Amino acid sequence: MHPNPVFRKETTSQHITFARELGFGMLAVTTSDAPVISHIPFLLSGDGTVAEFHLVRSNPIARALKTPLKARLAVQGAHSYVSPDWYGVDDQVPTWNYMAVHMVGEVEQRPADELHDLLDRQSAVYESRLQPKPPWTTVKMTADVLEKMMRQIVPCRMRVDRIDGTWKLSQNKPDDVRLRAADHMDAYGFGSDVRVLSALMRGITPGG
Repeated sequence: MHPNPVFRKETTSQHITFARELGFGMLAVTTSDAPVISHIPFLLSGDGTVAEFHLVRSNPIARALKTPLKARLAVQGAHSYVSPDWYGVDDQVPTWNYMAVHMVGEVEQRPADELHDLLDRQSAVYESRLQPKPPWTTVKMTADVLEKMMRQIVPCRMRVDRIDGTWKLSQNKPDDVRLRAADHMDAYGFGSDVRVLSALMRGITPGG
């Protein structure tokens, strides 16, 4: 997380909403070798204290979960390069604006009998965003095929002890300077979801 407090004024509730709506992040754990990272979809509880997901059984993190492990789940949002020329004032330097939320806690493998319910709840959340399409459910699977596929994955749960976030949107610049940069980003920015980022730089919050 960026150390400048001007980029870290959003509330825990905003961080939770941001992470839950994206629902996809990078899970990192430390092993005896280098840190191991997996890119995973997840469900986050309403209060942000529990993240649930599944891993392929052969995943290095799943293999390491003989006992619970300390973990960090990082959720990356919109981001883009910011050119110094966009500010319209002298003596500026290049930077990168971005939104990110990190959840820190302990991850454990859960009993296999919890897997089917987890898959049903995950697919229900994702499919609900595809309306008016009739939602896909596991009942559409042939029973033995579903059972075979389920044997290849394991349910996991992360207890979230701490949530931190950075929303770096040029808040350290005067309003007119920040708005000029937002206009240029809207036209020329590159990265991910630059239109969302430029809107946020103008003071439009997610869902607002």
